[in-house]
Amino acid sequence: MAYNLDEKSPVAISELSKSGSDGRVVVDAVGSKDGSKTPGIESDSQDASSAVASEEPRHDFTSDEFRTIPEIVRNVVSFEDDPTLPVITFRSVFLATIFCIIGSIVSQISYFRTTTADFPVFFVILASAPLGRLLARVLPDYKVPLGQWSFSLNPGPFSVKEHAIIGIAANAGSRGQWASFLPTNAALYYGITMNPAVALFFSWGAALLGFSFAAMVRKILVDDPEFIFPLSLQQVTLYRSMQKKWEDHSEFSNKQMKVFWWVLFGTFVWQFLPEYLFPFVAALAPLCWFASRNHIANFLGAGRGGIGLLNITLNWSNITSQVITYPYSVQVIIFTSFVITTWILIPVAYFGHLWGSPTYNIMSNKVFQKNGSSYPFTSLIYTDAHGVQQVNETKYEEVGLAYTGAQYTWSIFMWYASYISSFVWCGLFLGPKMHRMWKARRSLRNYHQDRLSRIIQQYPDFGLWEWVAITIVPFGILLAIVATNSVWMSTWTYFVALGFGAAAMLPMSLVYAMSGYSMKVGLFNELIYGYMIEAPGSNRHPLGQLAYRIISGNVWYDGSIVLEDQKIGHYLHLPPRQVIGMQIYANMIATPVNYAVMRWAIATKYDYLTGATPDPAGQWTGQNFLSYNTEGIQYSLVGPKKLFASAFFQPVLYGFLAGAAAPLLIWLLHKKFPRVRFDLWNTTIFFAAAATFRGNISTGPFTAILVGTFFNFYLYRYKRKFWNRWAYILGAALDTGYNANLLFIFVFLGTTGVVMVHWWGNNADNIERCFALKG
Repeated sequence: MAYNLDEKSPVAISELSKSGSDGRVVVDAVGSKDGSKTPGIESDSQDASSAVASEEPRHDFTSDEFRTIPEIVRNVVSFEDDPTLPVITFRSVFLATIFCIIGSIVSQISYFRTTTADFPVFFVILASAPLGRLLARVLPDYKVPLGQWSFSLNPGPFSVKEHAIIGIAANAGSRGQWASFLPTNAALYYGITMNPAVALFFSWGAALLGFSFAAMVRKILVDDPEFIFPLSLQQVTLYRSMQKKWEDHSEFSNKQMKVFWWVLFGTFVWQFLPEYLFPFVAALAPLCWFASRNHIANFLGAGRGGIGLLNITLNWSNITSQVITYPYSVQVIIFTSFVITTWILIPVAYFGHLWGSPTYNIMSNKVFQKNGSSYPFTSLIYTDAHGVQQVNETKYEEVGLAYTGAQYTWSIFMWYASYISSFVWCGLFLGPKMHRMWKARRSLRNYHQDRLSRIIQQYPDFGLWEWVAITIVPFGILLAIVATNSVWMSTWTYFVALGFGAAAMLPMSLVYAMSGYSMKVGLFNELIYGYMIEAPGSNRHPLGQLAYRIISGNVWYDGSIVLEDQKIGHYLHLPPRQVIGMQIYANMIATPVNYAVMRWAIATKYDYLTGATPDPAGQWTGQNFLSYNTEGIQYSLVGPKKLFASAFFQPVLYGFLAGAAAPLLIWLLHKKFPRVRFDLWNTTIFFAAAATFRGNISTGPFTAILVGTFFNFYLYRYKRKFWNRWAYILGAALDTGYNANLLFIFVFLGTTGVVMVHWWGNNADNIERCFALKG
């Protein structure tokens, strides 16, 4: 499915293009050093193209090498290349290291917060360009003598490819490390401080494993122009605008950058209000204003602790540029799932006393005993004579099953459905394409003959044995850690984890490549793991389940980031080998930084994160870590056999049936009524969005759909020229301003212990002024 915000039919895959007589692809001369360009004829349909694209040489977009490239891509990327431009230089490595460290700090902090936005790679793009040009002016033209590794400190003018590789490296290293969840949960919930070497090498191994998984689908997703990676396109827009401003002195690009800086500055200043000075505006609850002492109205209207009905947020962290990068059809799916699960199911359960409510807090992802008291999971674990953690069955019989609140319980159903749906959807809608590619596998490098692919094919690619090496290294590292019982999981389960992780890579990545929506593998892996450790002698510690999940499931997330950055390299014509090399370097640098920040957060925010002391702003909740611990208790400590023997949890197993039936139904409807575009209703995204545990924070989705409707429905459909020119730039500026503010507050306020005084806009009892929320 192509990324078409106007929801036209996706472009069909092209036939194999003609090749030269010797079997090689004949590539036109593109972007020669003397500045000569390839002439062509631009299609009349491009009148609405952005100025960034309109300044490129004119091309015939109806020709074979362009017709499979979606319009939105043609409006952004350049189809010219200068292969002589430097990529990896002392300047690019130096700046990439600095930004990777900064990004790792911000991203790791975000894991502990309830609402976040990713570290702004746009900030890196903006800051690295002037810094790179500064280094080009001040560094001496000195060649460091290291034999075949010799390099120049200053190889000439700072190039756009150096600029791009800095952003790619910073993005790869700053997106956080899922593997850091393991030492975090060990410290927060079990009082265990993992050996730092084990924690670091486990993170390094998991990160490198993401490259191995990405390699399996790279030829499909990165080389195929139909899979556009919306987030990659947004970054490419900013690169291209800056390039036009500084190199070509484009009047429009100058205007774009001025607007970018003004919006960034305005967002940076504004965010002090919802984040610190005036948190009331972060969640405007009109239902509470008219009935501040009515519990029902408060529960319905509150965005913190309620369902957020008609709740408006003026905090960009609750909205983010997803309202621009997500196709509008995806935004509608996400909001529909939110309405069903939050605005309908939660009040039905809460006021109807269904699914364990109110005995089990519907807004909590904790585990409870049958009477609603906290579940004493630490008292159920003991270490046997062989050093293996086991369940104290006698104690378990006294304590009983681990129950969860209604919201968390039905999220299990949704996760099961989303996992199965991803495979069924992939088979039904993309099966024919996969079949054609399999038949052409012997010449897969030459399968895609669009203009972008033909440019990148001029550069040497990673060879088979290099990919084998990248696979063997993390495989060996993780095997050694698992085999020495350092992460509480049995060795044989490690091999199963690799198999399930590899199987999920393609269907999950397809969703991300088409829509930008990043979904988790969900609880299916936990279910498998829970049944596996029923085998005698298996380690039953909940942390083992988390280690298994990181290897089998969360590594796909790391793989998706690898693919996203490689797509940027594809769009900007960067040599693939150098892109992959810098990605690996960035991950190696980021891991110790992530670990250090994790230790700091636990040391300074421990009471907030464990729930011993409530965070007044509702941010330092460690909500994600708590969810992972809950799953570990349910699937390792209790086990799925006991769990699903209970009538309370049995219905969630129907999620597998729903996940298989829903995409089949949509596929049949699409075949019967193709003009209705049922194929836009991606059931995998629907179930994954419905499975998202929102906890006490429900503000954001309502505002997001309003803003998304304005940008990606009204502006895109009726003001296309304006959208092409400004949408991605504005989204980048808003995200960068928010994240710059977050970093400022963390460095200058959060670390100093400065606390905002209570006043009308920061009420001590309830920030939203929903005073009857607790009933």
